[in-house]
Amino acid sequence: MGAQSAEAEFDAFYRDTARRVIHLVYGFTGDLTVAQDSTQEAYARAWQQWATVRTHEDPLAWVRTVARRVAISSWRKKTSRDRAHERHGAHDTTGPPTEDRVAVIAALRTLPDAVREAVTLHYIGDLSVAQIAHETNTPTGTVKARLFRGRAQLAQALQHKETTHG
Repeated sequence: MGAQSAEAEFDAFYRDTARRVIHLVYGFTGDLTVAQDSTQEAYARAWQQWATVRTHEDPLAWVRTVARRVAISSWRKKTSRDRAHERHGAHDTTGPPTEDRVAVIAALRTLPDAVREAVTLHYIGDLSVAQIAHETNTPTGTVKARLFRGRAQLAQALQHKETTHG
């Protein structure tokens, strides 16, 4: 494959998939900046290794996995930095985009990491239970149980928000 056609193929792949990856990572982390940055990093790595990545059965799965891993690392660093800012008086002045989005992201943050990952991959990433099991190296029964728990916990968290703030 020539350099020009490889570039065109990658550009089309990026255009068709990047927005979904950003949404997925945002749902997982609750931080749009981390989601955008980690998605860009994942696609940059995919481009660097495109000759190999393009031959994978599902190149998008490769990008999603890299983006989630980068986001988790960035999110942990940011969380530590935010805690330090809180201790020393600095604070974030950016406001939330919408009340509903904030409620959903806040509810997602109440879920344990593995449950939040399954929920965001399924409902935001639109992956099947089998795809989630494959990407996370988790038995399908475990993925199903996490989705069940996640739905129940999200419903409870969102209902609690409505009754206390509605």
